[in-house]
Amino acid sequence: MTTTSRQTQLRELIQTFLTERLDSKLEALPPDDPKRAELQTQFAWRNWINDAARRSAQIQCATHTLKPIHPDARGTNLYVAPQDLPALDEVGSHCLGSAYVDDVVGNAAALDVFKFLKLAHEGFTLLELACAQDADLAQALSTDPAEARQWMDAFAALVRPRGAPASHGYAKQLYWRVEDDAHDDASYHLIAPLFGSALAHTVWQTLQEHRFGDAAKASRQARKDGTDSDTPVHEYPHLAVRKMGGTKPQNISQLNSERGGNNPLLASLPPLWQTREQLPLSSKRLMARFGYRPEVKRTLQQLRQFLESNPPANQDTSQRRDAMVFDLLDEWLQLSATLRAVAPGWSQRPECQLSAAQKHWLDPEGVARAALDAPTQGHNVGDTLDDVAEDLARWLNSQLRDPLALGDPEFAYWRTLVRDELAQEAWALQEASDVC
Repeated sequence: MTTTSRQTQLRELIQTFLTERLDSKLEALPPDDPKRAELQTQFAWRNWINDAARRSAQIQCATHTLKPIHPDARGTNLYVAPQDLPALDEVGSHCLGSAYVDDVVGNAAALDVFKFLKLAHEGFTLLELACAQDADLAQALSTDPAEARQWMDAFAALVRPRGAPASHGYAKQLYWRVEDDAHDDASYHLIAPLFGSALAHTVWQTLQEHRFGDAAKASRQARKDGTDSDTPVHEYPHLAVRKMGGTKPQNISQLNSERGGNNPLLASLPPLWQTREQLPLSSKRLMARFGYRPEVKRTLQQLRQFLESNPPANQDTSQRRDAMVFDLLDEWLQLSATLRAVAPGWSQRPECQLSAAQKHWLDPEGVARAALDAPTQGHNVGDTLDDVAEDLARWLNSQLRDPLALGDPEFAYWRTLVRDELAQEAWALQEASDVC
């Protein structure tokens, strides 16, 4: 491409921008409105670019901004290309490399100047060309070299520091220890943190794409339909949104305005401790795990206190006592359901020391598969119910024996009560299995 051709294309790019902006304003005016002539004069080539160069001093490009810290803070905003930052293990603006978007702070009325400078030709914006003192852009802007240079210098100043670094009373500041002696004031640096605007915007764009993009919608539909998808589904639980700028987000920055003032905050919560699921591979561990359940502990304490109070031997006492035993059985059935949800066959491991009845009750499918290979290892339902009921009755007696004097009569009562409940549960499971 010849130099003259490139200059022509740059002029056409700029003229198209001016024409579209002028037309959008003229459409709102009646044909005889005197403001039409004012607008046409305002958007004449030399007039508009000269005014844009003048107004460019009212705005500044930035990657790290101050107003998100406090909207009334007046201080330094920094423009530091992320690819020029030192590489760190932590997540930060340096992770962006060259894939970032410039932000703009300053007078919101001058943001149209930045839109002009974002116009791109051959992969480079007018701002980048101005910073590089591109000769073709200079020729496209003006035939007067001095005037073109003045305009390009004014535009290029958007990415240059303005004045000495300054903080403000509304800005945050913190002391960061850099030496070993915490008692020595010289061991600290005073840091004035800024808002990583370029990083925040990239995070927002990523979340928007993962949550509302066409590919994300198609992936969620595929998951709903049970079909395959080449695009993973991304989930961001517990998102919060910080609104900045109120009804005028452009007063914070250009990118904040593009986000409508929305700044998503990823969940920053302490981790929840989750104990790794361990299978109870012995009767002792099984009953200990049952006894550790919070509801079991609470109900046992209530039952013990109730029986210690020596309640009268009447129907009300029987009903209250049995109701608490049934609560314990509910917890046992919940534990049983949890273990049945484990992949079948876990009870057939060599290290599993559960009784045959407990294996049959907690891992019925695994036991059934094993019985096909070794029929003599089978265990009928009646024996299972009897044995498991005895295990629970013996455990309950042992939990209440101190300080209560419980013996064989109480054991026999608990066993009958428990077996009846287990029989109903076994019947319900069989009915559900037949339906499936």
